[in-house]
Amino acid sequence: MGPGRFGRPGADGMIIVFGSLNVDLVMPVGHFPQPGETVLCTTDYLSRAGGKGANQAVAAAKAGAKVAFVGKVGDDAFGRRCVNNLKNHSIWASGIGISERPTGCATIAVDRHGANFAVSAPGANLEATSDQVPDEVFTPKNIVLTQMEVMPKETFSVLSRAKKRGAVTILDASPANPVPLEVLKTVDYLIANELEGIALARSHGIETTDAAEAAKGLAKLASLTCIITRGTKGFVAAKDGGLFTGESLPVEVVDTTGAGDTFCGVFAACLQREHSWLSALHRASIGASLACLVLGAQDGVPSMDDIEEHLDKIGQPHKVA
Repeated sequence: MGPGRFGRPGADGMIIVFGSLNVDLVMPVGHFPQPGETVLCTTDYLSRAGGKGANQAVAAAKAGAKVAFVGKVGDDAFGRRCVNNLKNHSIWASGIGISERPTGCATIAVDRHGANFAVSAPGANLEATSDQVPDEVFTPKNIVLTQMEVMPKETFSVLSRAKKRGAVTILDASPANPVPLEVLKTVDYLIANELEGIALARSHGIETTDAAEAAKGLAKLASLTCIITRGTKGFVAAKDGGLFTGESLPVEVVDTTGAGDTFCGVFAACLQREHSWLSALHRASIGASLACLVLGAQDGVPSMDDIEEHLDKIGQPHKVA
């Protein structure tokens, strides 16, 4: 794979997303099933392109960023659908390889309160490899955005290579997996939800049940910026010894499935557009809230215009310690 497959890497700055592509089957239910119980959907199911990597890429693109995607799909209808979906959002998809495994697929149940749980079959995502990303795209003008739905060692390799060559690195530590200290030291921005962030902190000897303490501990441990999202409670972030907090936008929640991915994608897009990191967090938090208004991980992803219409409805992120 040569640099030409990404257009002109580094010329204007872009986001390279290394991660997962799925087709999501979204099932609206009155309540979640217990073991042995069958629950009927309350309305028709939805079939949508998804996967944490793809969700974040779409969010970044809708927020105005230039985005390239690297991953793997199967040689099947789901795979073609995933690739076409990215292209329809003006995302470079030429970095996507074809696997003999089937394209990843997730079944997501969403209850009447907008809460969800998911069962995901990774499929071709397990064969995404670091060497699919050419060295030429790891430049100081580019941002590398990763998650934990492909093989961790491949994600860790991408982060290491990107850091050595000066690219800005973001790791969304979801789904929860061990992340060694040497890997955390290759990350500029670590993003996790409250449960994932506290679990990651505890795995590194930071004994706490508090999101703010977890963020401060991880930031200090690995000399990075740590952002922990807290749903309707907003977020906390730690950087250079300081602790910051921000609000979420109050909304009538329909589905929280894509909220975290929207947060990551919008945050990366704002950094690429040269916002300060706190300005990027302000917009990311609003974007994540707006994403909860529609069923499905990508259907509710807002544009930057949508986000900026709501900027004055919540306070700016601010330092608290």
